[in-house]
Amino acid sequence: MYREAERRGIDFFSTNAKLPIIYVNATLKLYSCAGYLYGQGREITMDFRKVFDSVPEEFNKWRTRYCDELFADVIEYSKLDSGKTALEIGPGTGQATEPILKTGCSYLAIELGENLAEYTKNKFSSYDNFQIVNADFETYDFGQHQFNLVYSAATIQWIPEEIGFPRVYDILKSNGTFAMMLTRTDCKSADKALYLKIQEVYDKYFYPETKYTCNLKYSNVENYGFTDFERRHYHKTREYNADDYVSLISTHADHITLQEPHKSKFYAGIRDAILSFDNKITLYDTIVLYLTRKP
Repeated sequence: MYREAERRGIDFFSTNAKLPIIYVNATLKLYSCAGYLYGQGREITMDFRKVFDSVPEEFNKWRTRYCDELFADVIEYSKLDSGKTALEIGPGTGQATEPILKTGCSYLAIELGENLAEYTKNKFSSYDNFQIVNADFETYDFGQHQFNLVYSAATIQWIPEEIGFPRVYDILKSNGTFAMMLTRTDCKSADKALYLKIQEVYDKYFYPETKYTCNLKYSNVENYGFTDFERRHYHKTREYNADDYVSLISTHADHITLQEPHKSKFYAGIRDAILSFDNKITLYDTIVLYLTRKP
């Protein structure tokens, strides 16, 4: 299971007026992804997409950030400036928000989680070009609004491509940019022995209520009318002590769903494993950026 987490990557409008947060209750469609099921006209049994909404402060503190070079590439590629518009899908607590805001563009975020939306609204309240709606991207009515840039930081994979990609295409202006970014983390290369010891803890105690199963093929955007698809990579290294690493992984989607009696034993096992290796774990990140255009 630890290897599965490694494979998926541990990180895992047109106004400049300062507006309050907008809350929208949208009707949901039926499908299953990443362990949640919801339906048209039916009570939601579980929406795994909102799992991060329970930990906004911890999410903001521990989730990995993206690199300056990536944002420079997105801004240059999209020619983003104060005369352009940008939409961020699922900003969480804004790990990929401020560099875009600093261009002066008219920025809108759409965030499903109420607590995340409120946290992010307060975090960026000093920006006059910032606006956020608490709504579901899959069903939200954007009206006639279109954007020069639509982007997602480790969010679009939560939306089935047959819903997400056409929606993005429809709300992009001609020659608009669609950018998708995520972090893939190598937990093994720095210290294989520590990796294997942590794997033993996962095998013994990692029994989440809901497993993370979303798997998006990003190049499939070309099947929905997008052109000039390309991939760029950036690299960085992170180091954590035992306590900080436990805090980090406790913000991962399936880890949040861990229940007792396994939860305490799992985190204690991870902590003890790292302590036994000089209280240090090193992670090698490959940050991936996908860029494409609407003709």
